[in-house]
Amino acid sequence: MSYAIGDFVPDVLGLDENGKEVKRSDYQGKRIALYFYPKDMTSGCTAQACNLRDNYTDLEDVGFQVIGVSVDSAASHLKFKAKNSLPFPLISDTDHKLVEDFGVWGEKSMYGRKYMGTFRTTFIIEPDGRISRIILPKQIKTSNHAAQILE
Repeated sequence: MSYAIGDFVPDVLGLDENGKEVKRSDYQGKRIALYFYPKDMTSGCTAQACNLRDNYTDLEDVGFQVIGVSVDSAASHLKFKAKNSLPFPLISDTDHKLVEDFGVWGEKSMYGRKYMGTFRTTFIIEPDGRISRIILPKQIKTSNHAAQILE
């Protein structure tokens, strides 16, 4: 399965770093920037998360809620959030349900080694649950991602 522009996403997205269910309906009237990233504590993912943190007020001011997703454990997310003072929830998708449903899980390659992983992708979800925009892996600039969301 893979979601596309115009598709509706489910209400229940997953469990956050505290084991709390994250639901789209918890953010009534807000647009959601659902961003998928490969791994906690890595340089690119830290740059992206910190850019979103540093611009979080600007995103909130125009009605956005940021939610991060990776296949890391809740414990890893708790450390990542604490170390970087992240103000938004991080969904722990250890069973790969969300990454597979959104079509962002697949074969990657680094230094000639092939492995399965998450493609850095952001979905903009309207208040009615419909996807209005997808920022693809090759388009994402980790150090300036908030500005891309605000475009």
